[in-house]
This record gives sequence, C-alpha cells and structure tokens, in this order.
Amino acid sequence: MKSKTDPRHIARKLALSSIFCWLFSEPQGNSCSDMARELYKERGIDFTLTLEIEKGVKKHKKEIDEIIEKCAPEWPIDKIAKVDLVILRIAVYEILYSEKVPEKVAIDEAVELAKEFGNDTSSKFVNGVLGTVLEIKNS
Repeated sequence: MKSKTDPRHIARKLALSSIFCWLFSEPQGNSCSDMARELYKERGIDFTLTLEIEKGVKKHKKEIDEIIEKCAPEWPIDKIAKVDLVILRIAVYEILYSEKVPEKVAIDEAVELAKEFGNDTSSKFVNGVLGTVLEIKNS
C-alpha cells in the first residue's frame, strides 16, 4: 500500500475526489477542485499532478470512456460503480495521455485507490480493465 504521505498518491486522491464530484454536479469553475482541496489540507501535495489529471480527464473524457467500454464490454459505463469509473478514467488518462507516468505506476496507483475507496472486487476489476487497456495500447 502506498504511504499515506506520498505526495503523488495524495494528489491522485485529490483528483479522484474532484472528478467524483463532477458526476453529481455541474462544476462552476473550480468548485469541485476547491472542495476536494479542502478535504486534503495536508502539506506536500503535488497540486501540479492533481491539476494535470483533472484537466486531462476532462479534456479526453469521451475518448477515455470509449476505451473503458471497449476494455470492459460486459460493463456499460452507467453500470460501473462510480468510484471505479473515476479511478479508471484517471488511470486510462495517465496510461494513454500522460508522458510523465510509467504505465505500471498508473496501474499500481489505480489498484491502490480501488482498494482504498472501492468495494471488495474493485481492485481486481480495475486491474483487469487496465490490463486490457495496456494490451490494446501495446498491440
């Protein structure tokens, strides 16, 4: 499990909180980001990473969701647990669009977030979908 004080892990938790908020509200400016930052007042958070993830997921959401649907064909987007969906969106963004994060790190972080915030099967589901994403990317 990642250290509770790892700034990059905390940054991903912050992005998860903010993006999760988008599912239930029409964000006005940075309202979801601001609210998520209130939840994580710890020092040392990599806010640059948080903002990169938030902007990247927002910009590529349509393509990311199409990839998730392709890699989890038995699970339509609206049937995937919301927290798992957000975790997948973050990881798919990092795997396909971010040049700063190694693929294995993105998957490891997603699995850790799924263990921390998802249900009993979330980590296996997330790991399986992301494994398929990698197979498609590398084929």
